[in-house]
Parts: sequence; structure tokens; C-alpha cells
Amino acid sequence: MKKLLAMSFILLMSAGALAGCNTISGAGQDVEEGGEAVQDAAS
Repeated sequence: MKKLLAMSFILLMSAGALAGCNTISGAGQDVEEGGEAVQDAAS
């Protein structure tokens, strides 16, 4: 029972970490696109 609980916890933490990475990556792309829009407007 303890092994099943530990494995479930590890799987949930892994899924959360992967989702967090995707969110941070997406936010970085949004900031980069915003910076490019400002550069284009300044040109």
C-alpha cells in the first residue's frame, strides 16, 4: 500500500512539473513576442 501511495505521489509531482515547464515556456514566448512588437513599433 505504501509503494502504491509513493508511486502515485511521484506521478502527480512529475505531471505538475511538466505542466509548469510548459507554462513558463509559453510565458517566455509571449514576453519575447511582446518585445518584438515594441521594436517593430519603434522602427
